[in-house]
Formats: sequence, C-alpha cells, structure tokens
Amino acid sequence: MPRANKDSARITVIRAARVWVDGGFRPAAVVVENGVVADIVGLRDRVIATTVLVPDDAVLLPGLVDSHVHVNEPGRTEWEGFRSATLAAAAGGVTTIVDMPLNSLPPTTTVDALAIKRAAAAPSAYIDVGFWGGAVPENLGALGPLHDAGVYGFKCFLSPSGVDEFGHLDRVQLGAAMEEIAALGSRLIVHAEDPALLHDHGALGRGYDAFLASRPAKSEASAIDAVIDAARRSGARAHILHLSDAHSLPAIRAAKAEGIALTVETCPHYLTITAEEIPDGASEFKCCPPIRDAANRDLLWAGVVDGTIDAIVSDHSPSTVDLKRSGGGDFGLAWGGIAGLQVGLSAVWTDARDRGIPLEAILPLFTTGPATVAGVDAGIIAVGAPAHLTVFGVDDAFPIDAARLLHKNPITAYDHRLLTGRIRRTWVHGKAIYNVTEGGAGEAPRFRGKPRGRLLVTAPADAE
Repeated sequence: MPRANKDSARITVIRAARVWVDGGFRPAAVVVENGVVADIVGLRDRVIATTVLVPDDAVLLPGLVDSHVHVNEPGRTEWEGFRSATLAAAAGGVTTIVDMPLNSLPPTTTVDALAIKRAAAAPSAYIDVGFWGGAVPENLGALGPLHDAGVYGFKCFLSPSGVDEFGHLDRVQLGAAMEEIAALGSRLIVHAEDPALLHDHGALGRGYDAFLASRPAKSEASAIDAVIDAARRSGARAHILHLSDAHSLPAIRAAKAEGIALTVETCPHYLTITAEEIPDGASEFKCCPPIRDAANRDLLWAGVVDGTIDAIVSDHSPSTVDLKRSGGGDFGLAWGGIAGLQVGLSAVWTDARDRGIPLEAILPLFTTGPATVAGVDAGIIAVGAPAHLTVFGVDDAFPIDAARLLHKNPITAYDHRLLTGRIRRTWVHGKAIYNVTEGGAGEAPRFRGKPRGRLLVTAPADAE
C-alpha cells in the first residue's frame, strides 16, 4: 500500500477500470509524481493526492508514439509547424513524435541543420519530439557526427523525394549507407519505391486510376527486395516506411524469419481507405506509395493481425491547400501527402472494430511498436516511465471536419468520415494539456499551459 505524501499537491492519481499495462487492460490507479509514473496500484488503494477518475466507458492508455511525422519547420512552416503539429498530436493522443528530415529547409542532413531544427522546435513543442537524420548522396561517409548529435537513425529515399534538396540513393549508395549505419549501430529507414518502375512524371489527369497505375506495386516489391538484400549483407537495422503493397508481406516475413534486423510500418490511410472510393480530382488522397484496392487493404490487415507489421504511424505529410489542389485536382501535379496526425488511432479503431478486431490487437502498433522502431523511451505505462497518458473514449462517435482539425491547413483525406473512438484527455510529463470535455460535448477542446514537450536524443547505449 503506497504511503501518503505530505506534498500531495505534487502527486496525481488517475484511476480507471481499464488501464493498458504490460500488454493488457486491468483496473488500476496510476500514481504520477514529478512528471513520471511513481507507482501503479490497485483501484481501491488509498493515496493522498489529487485524483482523476476515468469514466467506465473510456480507457487509460500510454501516450501514443508516431515515428513518422513531417513537421516541415523551418523553411516550409506554412505547411505545418511544431506548434500546430504537436497540438494536433496531443489531440490525437500522441505524446511523442519523431520528425522526418524533410521537407524542412535546410533538411536534417548535417549537424548544423539539426541545430536549426531543434531551435525551431524548442519553444513550440507541446509534446516530446525526436529527430531522424537524412542519408543523401552528399553526406554518405560522414553520418557519424549527425548520429553523435542524437538523431534516432537515418532516412533515405530510393526514388525521388519530391524536393530537390533531399536526393535519393541508388542501389550502390544504399549498400554503402547500410554499411556505414551498421558500423554506427544506428538504423536506416527507407522510402522503398524503385524509380525504374515509376511512371508519374507530369500531368496524369483527375482520375485516380492513372495515378495508381503510375506507381505499381512491383515498384515497392523491387525496392523492398533491395533493402532486404542490403540489410542481409551489412547486418544493419533496416525499416520499411509506409508499406502500401501487401503482396510484399511474404518477403518481409521471410526476412524476419531469417534473422534479418527488419521492421515495417503501415499507415492508417492504407488500412481504412481504398482506391475504389477515391473520387476524380480528390487530390487530398494522393500519397506515395499510393492507396491501393480493397483486396490489398484486407491483406494489410492480415499483416497487422499476424504481427508482421510492427507499427502503424501517420506519415503526416501536409502542405498548403493550394499545393494539394495543384492542377485543379490533377493527381500528377498535386503535392503528395496525407494529413492525419490527429486522427490515426480513431480511424484505425473504427475499421478494426467493424472487422471484429479487438482494441488490444492494435494498441501495440501505436505505442511500443513505433517506440521500438525509433528507439525512443515511450509508449508504456510503467514505474519510472514518463507520465505520458491519454484517455480514449472507445465508443465515442464523431465526424471529421477538416476545418476543425488542429493541423495548420484544412485539408485531409479523412474529411467527412464518421469515426468511432475519440481522445478525451492527454497528459505530458504528468501535466494535463488537452481536455476535450471542457468544451461542452467536445465542440471546443481546451489546451492548458505553455509548450512543455522535450527535445529527445538517442541514448549513447543505442550505439553499443
């Protein structure tokens, strides 16, 4: 039985009938002191402290982790910025993100560029933020200083990235990057599309079928095979980003069975949206690799259920409305990227619930899965862990209105969708920063206090 603390104002106890601890739900009271989880006790144990009661129709979760977010600040802050991105994340239950090395200017490919990005994030981050470095042709052979500066790993493209300042690697350079990163003890995360098999140069028209045909599944399969081969030869840790081609899952399963250090993620839009439902000119659905057909979506869900897929992350890649509508909805000319940082868990839970898949089956892919992919210390409720917590109303139904989301630009592929399961409250380092119930029927969520997120760096032990 925990003893009473004289300074009870510094302690908060959050009591819930269903708390996600050690991979399952159980009744518990989470004792938070000085920003960390100090104890996890029985629901009836008495602790002298400020007490928060979670309603029985909701669950208490660890703060979610999103290891694939394009914040874009500095340089393209009109697309998104650390303030807007981290507010949207908190409203979606996400308390830790790892920021991609593009599309900011400069890209995070040097130590100086990392320092610029950290300076932009420091005064504005409402949640914890880590950073990926970039592996581009210009910095191969010199990744060590960026690793030593605390990036969680290195991202590369095997096809053009869409921005001139972040070049892609060819197959020889991929192998060289893997060797260098293996020696550092870091990880390489890969946008896996084979440029020799892509055909999306220039205008394609307003029909989605032409765009889908321009980025065929065989392009992903070819690039994933190359990543597996390079990881096998080098011994490096490799990660496949935003898997859309479910037919690549057997090769990934085989690589894992072989003992190759390989992980893979997919995204909510691949699990919840299909090519068949995308209207002409609806370029808010454009992303690379593309959203594929319903049969492919079902196979991706099989990869979620059987454990092949390690993480579900947003690949939040927003831009201005004008860029997303470039060419009047021409899928070849519009900027590619889905804005969805705020709604990922809700979108996936809506589809999982309809499929009879329990919440327990998907939660690790939003918490410990992406945390392990990136190597961040987050995504769990455990004694000594940061007190990042969120309340999820599992049955709460709500419509998505792009104009009311906290992303900087009011355009998203999820607009007008009716979702089930909503974040009601979020704590970061033990402080409640977001509470949807304060607004009355969830119409005007409230944020408390100043940005209190921390900037994260990889631990020195990660390189051992």
